[in-house]
Amino acid sequence: MRKSASRYHPFFSEIVTFAFLFLSYNQNMQKYDICCVGHITLDKVVSPRQTVYMPGGTSFYFSEAIRHFGDISYLLITALATSEMNVVDDLRDKGVTVKAFVSAHSVYFENIYGDNPDNRTQRVLAKADPFSMEQVTDVEATYFHLGALLADDFPLEMVKELSKKGLVSIDSQGYLREVRNQNVYAIDWKDKHEALKYIHTLKVNEHEMEVLTGYSDIQKAARLLHEWGVAEILITLGSLGSVIYDGQNFHKIPAYKPAEVVDATGCGDTYNIGYLYQRAKGKSIQEAGEFAAAMATIKIGKSGPFDGTTEDVMSVIEKAEKVMPVC
Repeated sequence: MRKSASRYHPFFSEIVTFAFLFLSYNQNMQKYDICCVGHITLDKVVSPRQTVYMPGGTSFYFSEAIRHFGDISYLLITALATSEMNVVDDLRDKGVTVKAFVSAHSVYFENIYGDNPDNRTQRVLAKADPFSMEQVTDVEATYFHLGALLADDFPLEMVKELSKKGLVSIDSQGYLREVRNQNVYAIDWKDKHEALKYIHTLKVNEHEMEVLTGYSDIQKAARLLHEWGVAEILITLGSLGSVIYDGQNFHKIPAYKPAEVVDATGCGDTYNIGYLYQRAKGKSIQEAGEFAAAMATIKIGKSGPFDGTTEDVMSVIEKAEKVMPVC
């Protein structure tokens, strides 16, 4: 008499159970080109021309910009108070895939600009709950961008775990902010030596670069950040362009002069999503940097997030006056 499979192999049932769970897990796992994790904020933007109240934060500017390009899969994971969930509803109505969690409060920023749009004074009037790994367990992505607004938004262990699931991208800005009595103070990144080992793409401006490395020289700072573990370092210089270092070459990215400077809020985030978008599509560092810079030029010409098209971006690259960075 032929033996049943379960009698023939004592672990057959366990193997079948494991296989079923494995297949179920992978069927439920969602995969994206870019996943941005970050708080949507309430922003009060004060400029010499006007005072505007609007949603903000890296996650908001990322999502509003990327929705104009339909050739890439994108997910936003955010957390905010129920009183601001209408912003999530609006993004979903615009076609953005959003996984939203309820926080006790939304982050509330006040951004004050003078005549020079590269300079900004900030206050934080409310903070949201930090993120946790449990909120991204069912997601995989080519790039995970952590839109840190404040130093405690993401625990170090979350950065480490996400690096096993995709390439981690971070803007250092939030890690260099500490809030005391609603005022924002510049600090060094407490866990930078450990965290940077797990970060593939890091964006800094010239001031953040110097805080992190102690160097004001772009090449020295970029090389040190690469030695600490970062594969691609994006150094933005405002109206003077940007430089991207990949461990071998310094890619000089021009700034494209805008017809008018209206609102610089979100320009760094717009640059960042433009770069990741192009890299996720397989473009070179130079191509991605130029596309990102042109997106930022379009964004700075109006209040609110980027709302251009690929054709608009290419037109800026081809026609706008260029300012090349010096490094």
